[in-house]
Amino acid sequence: MGILSKLFGFGPKADLGELINNGAVIVDVRTPGEYAGGHIKGSLNIPVDQLKTKMSSLKKEKVIITCCASGMRSASARGILKANGFAEVHNGGSWMNLRKYKS
Repeated sequence: MGILSKLFGFGPKADLGELINNGAVIVDVRTPGEYAGGHIKGSLNIPVDQLKTKMSSLKKEKVIITCCASGMRSASARGILKANGFAEVHNGGSWMNLRKYKS
C-alpha cells in the first residue's frame, strides 16, 4: 500500500455497513449549509475546519466513520482524528454512498 493511500485512508476497505450496524459514529465534515441540504440520519455535523476544537465531543474508543461530499475532506478529517489518538477511524467517502447503510 502506498504512502498516499495510507495517509488518506484508501487502504483495504472496511465493511462500513457492519461497522454502522455495530454502532459506529458517522461524522459528516461538510459545512452546516451542505449538511442542511441532506445528510445521514443520526450523523454528527462537525465541519472539518472545526474538528480540532470540537473533537472533545467524540469518544476515542468509539468507531468513527467520516464522510463529506466527495471523500477528500473526510480523508483529511480521518487523518486529524488519527493524529489525535482516535484508534479506529474510517473514511466513508461521500455521504451519499453511506446512505445505503442507514434508513
